[in-house]
Amino acid sequence: MITSHMNGYVQEDSGLGICSGLGQMKAHRERAVDCPGEESSLVKAPRCSAQMERIQHYQEELRKKREEEARAKHDINPNTSLRLKKLAQNPKVGIDNPTFEGKEKAAATKDTHTKDPVSELEEFVQALKWVQRCLTDAQSQQDVELVLQLLVREDFRNAYTIHSAVAQQMSRVSPTSPLTAQALGLCQEVQKILQSSQQKEGLELSALLTNPHLQALMQAHDSVAVQEMAEMENVSQYLGETVKLVRLEKARDTPLGATVRNDMDSVVVSRVVKGGAAERSGLLTEGDEILEINGIPVRGKHVNDVHDLLQQMHGTLTFLLIPSSQTKPPPHRQTVMHVRAYFDYDPSDDPFVPCRELGLSFQKGDILHVISQDDPSWWQAYRDGDEDNQPLAGLIPAKSFSLVIASGKLWYVKKNKKQRKKNVHNFNKNTDYDDILTYEEMALYHQPANRKRPIALICPPNSGQDELRRRLLSAEPDKFAGAVPHTTRNPRIHERNGREYHFVSRAAFEADLAAGKFIESGEYEKNLYGTSTDSVRHIINSGRICVLCLHTRSLRVLRSSNLKPYVIFIAPPSQERLRTLLASEGKTPKPEELKEVIEKARDMEQNFGHLFDAVIVNLDPDSAFYDLRRLIEKLDTEPQWVPTSWLC
Repeated sequence: MITSHMNGYVQEDSGLGICSGLGQMKAHRERAVDCPGEESSLVKAPRCSAQMERIQHYQEELRKKREEEARAKHDINPNTSLRLKKLAQNPKVGIDNPTFEGKEKAAATKDTHTKDPVSELEEFVQALKWVQRCLTDAQSQQDVELVLQLLVREDFRNAYTIHSAVAQQMSRVSPTSPLTAQALGLCQEVQKILQSSQQKEGLELSALLTNPHLQALMQAHDSVAVQEMAEMENVSQYLGETVKLVRLEKARDTPLGATVRNDMDSVVVSRVVKGGAAERSGLLTEGDEILEINGIPVRGKHVNDVHDLLQQMHGTLTFLLIPSSQTKPPPHRQTVMHVRAYFDYDPSDDPFVPCRELGLSFQKGDILHVISQDDPSWWQAYRDGDEDNQPLAGLIPAKSFSLVIASGKLWYVKKNKKQRKKNVHNFNKNTDYDDILTYEEMALYHQPANRKRPIALICPPNSGQDELRRRLLSAEPDKFAGAVPHTTRNPRIHERNGREYHFVSRAAFEADLAAGKFIESGEYEKNLYGTSTDSVRHIINSGRICVLCLHTRSLRVLRSSNLKPYVIFIAPPSQERLRTLLASEGKTPKPEELKEVIEKARDMEQNFGHLFDAVIVNLDPDSAFYDLRRLIEKLDTEPQWVPTSWLC
């Protein structure tokens, strides 16, 4: 029987809950607002005139607040005024029109990218000809000649001209709001100008502008732009503060994906979660203060009330916001990082998680897909296999935060209080915290057909690993093989060097042992024995699968090699079943011996389980052998997770 473990999200409440965190997180409680509402609870957005009145009201509030603060101070300090501070940082007055940005830059800098593409190609051809004259070997001159022949071809030049035109258009900054609501009128005006034109380009443009589809598109654009610009006219600035309107679509089956917290009497967006409507729209950002939601004021409300309010809404949500004035640090890389967890984590037991119900629980050995590292303390991730079942990413401790030492306690290592105290005591004495591995970056690897991964069987004594290895080697000797061990004893009469053993001197053995060339080693009757990485590599290079029976202490050396082992833990069955299996082999173990096997297996899994690629419970020798063969065959058909350091 092959065992695996999967644990789900922590689901304590209908929504996402409030929790305290470390430092500033203790001062702010977050509440997620992504619970979809009922069909009958759709709240329509207010009319534009009502929005204008409320915007003016909040702007007037901001103005009065600033005036009161100014009267309360006799000495004016520019650093205490948000407006003066912003003006000092950016002395520009007015709003840049992105439409003319490219032209102004080109006029100021005379950038070479504004040159005619044909001229650029000519310059490049001349440069290549000069390089060709400087070259001395015939092969290089011939290579340059081939490039020159390509550059002078007409089809290449046409393609380059098209590429340059598209690239120039793509580099222009797109406006964030409509530039005009009179697009159709502009089209008609251009048509009148073109009536007297007889040029080919003019006739072509006139035909395009009179096309019914284009005219319908311009009309639709103007209808939307009128609405947007009516709202934007009321989004103005007062003393450095901007009030703006944001509209989001919240479907019943798609969470909003944002958390809010109270900051005094304000309701502030605390976190935008990957996978939600807020993240997809890009319109809500961390630090935005929410003034209204669909015309309902929220300033002064508790985050629980905001949660209950949004839970009853779906469809179009209109937020009245004061955008965040905080300067956000540059984002971390947004490529997905795959890691294997080396500790158990349960957010319900974590006093530091900023939003407990967003916390993602996992166990040691689980593969996690980290999709956001913007927060240096809390990453957003999915557990492998759960991506389709969970629309929102969950929070996990970041690498820098996953081992928090506070008041002499090491969090996340043990759940049991007695175990935690004992574990902390051992760590304080013997462990360098920099060496504690919390996550290991992983990648998918598909073994080549001619380089099979070695199979390492791990288990306590009397659990069946030797029997399974023997059956593999005898079943298909052309496919499976064991590594030839090294020894310092003298060969017997029937033994041949390199077949049963590699016979070496004690000095040579000890030198290889000091160099880290042995996966495992030991001494028996004053002779040294060991399995070297070279012996395993010899089997791999022959195209066969090397099968090893190892102790857990050998895993560190094996994993640090470039052998890419596949580690399978052979777990014993229950105590009674183990007694029956050993009795069938003619063994009569004592009850304390059976108990010791079970306890050793439990310790192995607890301390090294994150290094196991698979677990087989040896309920029956035949079924265990079948499961082992199936796992080995799967290595040829399915990619497996391995540390990225193995692929460097």
